[in-house]
Amino acid sequence: MEIAMEHVEVGVREKEEGPIDHPRRKERRNKYACACAIIASMISILLAYNTGVMSGAMLFIKEDLKITDGAVEVLAGILNVCALVGSLTAGRASDWIGRRYTIVLSSFIFFLGSLLMGLAPSFPVLISGRCIAGVGVGYALMIAPVYSAEISSPSSRGFLTSLPEICISFGILLGYVSNYFFAKLPLIYGWRSMLGIGAIPSIILAVGILAMPESPRWLVMQGRVKDARDVLVRVSNSREEAEIRLKEIKAAAGVDESCTGDVVKLTKSSRGEGVWKELLLRPTPPVKHILIAAIGIHFFEHATGIEAVVLYSPRIFKKAGIRTRNKLLLTTMSVGLTKTCFILIATFLLDRVGRRPLLLTSLGGMVVSLSGLGLGLTMVEHTEERLVWAVTLSILAVLSFVAFYSVGLGPITWVYSSEIFPLRLRAQGASMGVAVNRVMNGTISMTFISLYNAITIGGAFFMFGGISILAWLFFFFLCPETRGRPLEEMEEVFSKKWVHSGPANRDGFEMGKVEAS
Repeated sequence: MEIAMEHVEVGVREKEEGPIDHPRRKERRNKYACACAIIASMISILLAYNTGVMSGAMLFIKEDLKITDGAVEVLAGILNVCALVGSLTAGRASDWIGRRYTIVLSSFIFFLGSLLMGLAPSFPVLISGRCIAGVGVGYALMIAPVYSAEISSPSSRGFLTSLPEICISFGILLGYVSNYFFAKLPLIYGWRSMLGIGAIPSIILAVGILAMPESPRWLVMQGRVKDARDVLVRVSNSREEAEIRLKEIKAAAGVDESCTGDVVKLTKSSRGEGVWKELLLRPTPPVKHILIAAIGIHFFEHATGIEAVVLYSPRIFKKAGIRTRNKLLLTTMSVGLTKTCFILIATFLLDRVGRRPLLLTSLGGMVVSLSGLGLGLTMVEHTEERLVWAVTLSILAVLSFVAFYSVGLGPITWVYSSEIFPLRLRAQGASMGVAVNRVMNGTISMTFISLYNAITIGGAFFMFGGISILAWLFFFFLCPETRGRPLEEMEEVFSKKWVHSGPANRDGFEMGKVEAS
């Protein structure tokens, strides 16, 4: 299947754009690389659907199974607790069996989890299915951006690596739409249909992944240089670019540049052995800086409150004064639509504007939006009469917060953390970032109801606004620009003299470099 796909793809590319070495190809984004990244990113639709659909399904599950608010919090957050297990094992698994088969494994886990939730006769069985799906979430969050980053050219890496985040937004939107339409079914079937239907695309995706090539960087790590070269020719904009990328990957993997064999024996470990020691016990200064940046960006992605808004938006809108179930679900759908639209905008800006400007603008807008949301909800909660302006402010602030998050912090978290680790540390370094991400996601989703009961719902969002200010300062001082830099140069970018580095220009020279004192 893969060989046939290669011949068809090469033929189409040469017919449309000229021979592989034709200079006109250099100006185009490689369509085959885009197709591979899109297919790999579809695993993110499954994980996001499981998150989005639960926001509405919880309303029906609570009514049908007669569970408490505490059980609702556990149901919401257990996905992310179990995702921690998946994320911590996914890096080693992808180093062992390859990036492609890790995506297949993730799809199979999602199938089992969705099937169990859809057939759940009781709350314990439902929780079991949610736990299994959570392991799949951990795998998917790590592998999709890593695979996309490793097949991408530096010029299009921001766009392709942000595709998983687009799919996450689309999956959340599908979950909200599923809530609305399946809500019309009898109570006993409605929420089970919402959760169980996710099993169908899992199998389709697992089969589709087999038509994709393996990551060229993983192939070099296994000594399969010829296979890596063949893949790079297909996913690069020109043969010259493919050879340059192969040379950089070989250097990063410890393969002698003069070695021309199809298969080589590596002297360094290639299946993830010793990586944790190098990451945690004896990191070099650039690796330590990279680790802090990766953990920090994943921490702040959820500490700023996005999970509270996505997962509990029906409750937020109910607190704001929207009462009927249909209106709650429709308003919640607007959150998913806003998230999807602004993620699409972000994908076209990442490789043009850069990571830092989008990230800092995003956080600034989030601070303003969270402050407005806190004010609106506080006024609604402490006033007996209905304040139309406060209800309107709360709704607009939610949509504004989601928009600013989606144009910066949301997609950049995954783009940035998947591109900054050196090749030998990338899979397990990215898995560590995902582990932090899931811990924070689970913490917010499992404590938000208790939090707003303790400090009021308005106070909760004022708190998230304060955390967003801290996040802005963290990103300003500790996260350098990476746009246009090859993956193999990231250690140099994060060394002391590159702390405030700007993007590389077309000739590969650094612009805006300011050496740290």
